[in-house]
Amino acid sequence: MIYVFDACALIAYLHNEAGSDNVYDLLKKAVDGECVIYMNIVNLIEVHYANIRSLGTEQAAVILENIFYSPIRIISDVSDNIFQQSARLKASYKCSLADAIGIATAIDLSGIFVTADHHELETVASKETFNFFWFR
Repeated sequence: MIYVFDACALIAYLHNEAGSDNVYDLLKKAVDGECVIYMNIVNLIEVHYANIRSLGTEQAAVILENIFYSPIRIISDVSDNIFQQSARLKASYKCSLADAIGIATAIDLSGIFVTADHHELETVASKETFNFFWFR
Protein backbone atom coordinates (compact mmCIF):
# COMPACT_ATOMS: atom_id res chain seq x y z
CA MET A 1 0.00 0.00 0.00
CA ILE A 2 1.25 3.48 -0.86
CA TYR A 3 0.37 6.56 1.17
CA VAL A 4 1.17 10.19 0.36
CA PHE A 5 1.23 12.60 3.29
CA ASP A 6 -0.24 16.06 3.23
CA ALA A 7 1.55 18.62 5.40
CA CYS A 8 -1.18 18.48 8.02
CA ALA A 9 -0.57 14.76 8.58
CA LEU A 10 3.06 15.26 9.50
CA ILE A 11 2.33 18.44 11.50
CA ALA A 12 -0.33 16.59 13.51
CA TYR A 13 2.14 13.81 14.27
CA LEU A 14 5.01 16.14 15.17
CA HIS A 15 2.87 18.28 17.47
CA ASN A 16 0.79 15.43 18.93
CA GLU A 17 -2.45 16.92 17.60
CA ALA A 18 -5.76 15.13 17.12
CA GLY A 19 -5.34 12.17 14.79
CA SER A 20 -1.60 11.87 15.41
CA ASP A 21 -2.11 8.28 16.55
CA ASN A 22 -3.41 7.38 13.07
CA VAL A 23 -0.38 9.00 11.45
CA TYR A 24 1.90 7.18 13.91
CA ASP A 25 0.29 3.87 12.94
CA LEU A 26 1.07 4.52 9.26
CA LEU A 27 4.67 5.46 10.07
CA LYS A 28 5.07 2.29 12.13
CA LYS A 29 3.70 0.22 9.24
CA ALA A 30 6.24 1.88 6.93
CA VAL A 31 9.07 1.02 9.32
CA ASP A 32 7.79 -2.57 9.43
CA GLY A 33 7.69 -2.73 5.62
CA GLU A 34 3.90 -3.01 5.47
CA CYS A 35 3.45 0.16 3.41
CA VAL A 36 5.41 2.95 1.74
CA ILE A 37 4.96 6.61 2.60
CA TYR A 38 5.78 9.47 0.26
CA MET A 39 5.57 13.23 0.60
CA ASN A 40 6.05 15.87 -2.04
CA ILE A 41 8.79 18.39 -1.26
CA VAL A 42 6.23 21.22 -1.54
CA ASN A 43 4.21 19.71 1.30
CA LEU A 44 7.40 19.25 3.30
CA ILE A 45 8.15 22.94 2.82
CA GLU A 46 4.78 23.65 4.47
CA VAL A 47 5.77 21.49 7.44
CA HIS A 48 9.16 23.16 7.71
CA TYR A 49 7.91 26.75 7.61
CA ALA A 50 5.18 25.91 10.15
CA ASN A 51 7.87 24.52 12.44
CA ILE A 52 10.08 27.59 11.94
CA ARG A 53 7.15 29.81 12.93
CA SER A 54 6.14 27.78 15.97
CA LEU A 55 9.46 26.39 17.21
CA GLY A 56 12.20 28.55 15.75
CA THR A 57 14.79 27.95 13.07
CA GLU A 58 17.16 25.72 15.05
CA GLN A 59 14.54 23.29 16.35
CA ALA A 60 12.84 23.23 12.93
CA ALA A 61 16.16 22.28 11.33
CA VAL A 62 16.58 19.36 13.74
CA ILE A 63 13.05 18.14 12.99
CA LEU A 64 13.67 18.44 9.25
CA GLU A 65 16.84 16.37 9.56
CA ASN A 66 14.88 13.71 11.46
CA ILE A 67 12.23 13.67 8.74
CA PHE A 68 14.93 12.96 6.16
CA TYR A 69 15.94 9.90 8.23
CA SER A 70 12.34 8.74 8.71
CA PRO A 71 10.59 6.19 6.50
CA ILE A 72 8.98 9.02 4.52
CA ARG A 73 10.29 9.15 0.96
CA ILE A 74 10.47 12.72 -0.34
CA ILE A 75 9.49 13.36 -3.95
CA SER A 76 11.48 16.37 -5.12
CA ASP A 77 11.03 16.07 -8.88
CA VAL A 78 7.89 17.23 -10.62
CA SER A 79 7.06 14.71 -13.31
CA ASP A 80 4.95 15.75 -16.27
CA ASN A 81 2.01 13.82 -14.79
CA ILE A 82 2.30 15.61 -11.42
CA PHE A 83 2.61 18.93 -13.27
CA GLN A 84 -0.50 18.29 -15.38
CA GLN A 85 -2.60 16.83 -12.56
CA SER A 86 -1.67 19.68 -10.20
CA ALA A 87 -2.73 22.26 -12.74
CA ARG A 88 -6.00 20.42 -13.42
CA LEU A 89 -6.83 20.09 -9.73
CA LYS A 90 -5.96 23.71 -8.92
CA ALA A 91 -8.05 24.93 -11.87
CA SER A 92 -11.01 22.71 -10.96
CA TYR A 93 -11.25 23.11 -7.18
CA LYS A 94 -10.74 25.68 -4.44
CA CYS A 95 -7.66 24.05 -2.97
CA SER A 96 -4.20 25.34 -2.29
CA LEU A 97 -1.45 24.75 -4.82
CA ALA A 98 0.38 22.63 -2.24
CA ASP A 99 -2.70 20.44 -1.77
CA ALA A 100 -3.07 20.10 -5.54
CA ILE A 101 0.58 19.03 -5.81
CA GLY A 102 0.22 16.56 -2.93
CA ILE A 103 -2.91 15.03 -4.43
CA ALA A 104 -1.29 14.90 -7.87
CA THR A 105 1.64 13.06 -6.29
CA ALA A 106 -0.79 10.51 -4.83
CA ILE A 107 -2.43 10.11 -8.24
CA ASP A 108 0.96 9.68 -9.92
CA LEU A 109 1.98 6.98 -7.43
CA SER A 110 -1.47 5.32 -7.35
CA GLY A 111 -1.43 6.03 -3.63
CA ILE A 112 -3.79 7.18 -0.93
CA PHE A 113 -3.65 10.87 0.06
CA VAL A 114 -3.41 11.24 3.86
CA THR A 115 -4.97 14.46 5.13
CA ALA A 116 -7.33 15.98 7.66
CA ASP A 117 -8.17 18.99 5.53
CA HIS A 118 -11.90 18.29 5.15
CA HIS A 119 -12.70 21.96 4.59
CA GLU A 120 -10.77 22.32 1.34
CA LEU A 121 -10.63 18.75 0.10
CA GLU A 122 -14.01 17.09 0.67
CA THR A 123 -15.26 18.51 -2.61
CA VAL A 124 -12.22 17.11 -4.40
CA ALA A 125 -12.74 13.72 -2.73
CA SER A 126 -16.41 13.63 -3.71
CA LYS A 127 -15.72 14.31 -7.39
CA GLU A 128 -12.47 12.42 -8.04
CA THR A 129 -11.86 8.68 -8.18
CA PHE A 130 -8.64 8.35 -6.15
CA ASN A 131 -8.55 7.53 -2.43
CA PHE A 132 -8.23 9.75 0.60
CA PHE A 133 -7.33 8.65 4.13
CA TRP A 134 -8.87 11.12 6.58
CA PHE A 135 -6.79 10.72 9.73
CA ARG A 136 -9.23 12.75 11.82
